[in-house]
Amino acid sequence: MIIALQTMQEIAHQHLFNQFWLTLFFVIPMVLVARAVVAGTRYSAILIIVIFGLLMGYLLVATGVSDPGLRDFPMLGMMAQSTIIALAASFFVGGQQLRRIFSTVEVPADASVLYAKEEVFFGTGRTHVIFITRAFFLLLGIEGLTRVLLGTAPETNLARYYPLIAYMGLVIAVILIDHKATITNKRAYLRKGLFEMLLLITVLLMGAYIAMAVRPLIALPQIFFVMLIAAGLGAVFYRWVHGPTIRCLLFAGIPVVLAANFVIGGSRIGEAFGLSGMNAVLAYGFFGQILWMFGGIALLMLIGKTTSVQNLGPAMAGGLSHAGLTGACTAGDLGESAAKRAPIMINIPFFGHIFVFSILALSIERGGLLWTPALIVAAVGLSLTMWSLRNLRRACGEDRAEVKALMQFSFGWQLCAIFGGLLLLAKAGMPIEHALMATSSSLSHFGLFAAIQEGIAGPAAASMIAFVFAMPFLVHPIVFFLFGRAMERGGKMNAKAVYSIAAIGLGGVLVGLFLF
Repeated sequence: MIIALQTMQEIAHQHLFNQFWLTLFFVIPMVLVARAVVAGTRYSAILIIVIFGLLMGYLLVATGVSDPGLRDFPMLGMMAQSTIIALAASFFVGGQQLRRIFSTVEVPADASVLYAKEEVFFGTGRTHVIFITRAFFLLLGIEGLTRVLLGTAPETNLARYYPLIAYMGLVIAVILIDHKATITNKRAYLRKGLFEMLLLITVLLMGAYIAMAVRPLIALPQIFFVMLIAAGLGAVFYRWVHGPTIRCLLFAGIPVVLAANFVIGGSRIGEAFGLSGMNAVLAYGFFGQILWMFGGIALLMLIGKTTSVQNLGPAMAGGLSHAGLTGACTAGDLGESAAKRAPIMINIPFFGHIFVFSILALSIERGGLLWTPALIVAAVGLSLTMWSLRNLRRACGEDRAEVKALMQFSFGWQLCAIFGGLLLLAKAGMPIEHALMATSSSLSHFGLFAAIQEGIAGPAAASMIAFVFAMPFLVHPIVFFLFGRAMERGGKMNAKAVYSIAAIGLGGVLVGLFLF
């Protein structure tokens, strides 16, 4: 009996480490290969992560290795559900940038670290490889620790190992520093990394506790409060020079999270098409992605009189809370200016989420969209969008004026896209839970995605959102092709292509809603 128990324990321990290595080899090589594929071009690695992730997830189920949802790979599920951690880092940096814009104090350029650019893998320098690996351990460690502290670890065989997973992830992340990078003060750099870890964990816990406290009044998701707290702290510590934690999550947090999500999403390809009503959700997600993305770009070009990627990329990353463009911008794929502006733009629309999540929470409780509040917010969004386009046209290339106009556009277009889409879907008779998935999908909207993962639309939507969210990324060959071509042309977007694709998106959405 004793021998049998010992054997079972050994098997359980082996299972833990098998899960760890499998997750590591699923995620990190996918990000590195994606970067290698686009090396030497101006295209984003996010596109390749989408394709490889969906294909891998599909093959795992098609070959009988696992079932849809990949329940046999719970650690991969942990990584996929760490979206909020990567976003918290972006919110903090966005709060810093907002304070710097509105402050008269100049903040000196960061010269504390000089990255080692020697290529370890094709398309990825040495320090960036360390960032990708550290992001993996950070996400795993912080996710494990916060679940233990909140008591939300799932009822699986892996749950009792969450403290060990948290310990392994955080300790390895602390010591994983590129010794060939030129660091002005290594001790201070390490201390900054530790402080940033503690800060992120504190923000996540505070967001969760506040969400639980207000739940009897209104079911606002954790990410809403995390955004407010992180952005507020960024505004307070606007002079903070980033340590290794923030640096790696900005560069690699979103690609790593997306890689895990797309593997899980790909595993549900066969299952999804058999579900009632899912074809309409996927159709709106696909054509809605084209409509809201290229419709927004068309407005910026036609009325705002800008064709520059440094404006279009951050504006659409913020205007849609768009996962792919956010990752491409913060990773530097669309240039240094876009990388600086994107955290600002993705923060601004989240202040409008007090309307988004409150109206959606009440709508779900009542079983249908609240029409009057939705119409009012959509009208406000449209008015703000038109005002922002006028201001952008008058900016005449002046940096501060452009950024302010793009902030206004991000806020206004976000409200138009979310509530305009929900109103169309409600008019077509789509259930609110499906409409939320379709809206998140049609915008590649990180906030709604994370909220649905948390369960705002129920367990069925939470289980399917990874796949539904992944499918419109098949539009991304068009998105990143046009942005890549624009970068090759000196940062100028092709107007005729944008107008044509936007028209296709509008036609597809209208036809789809009519057929539904």
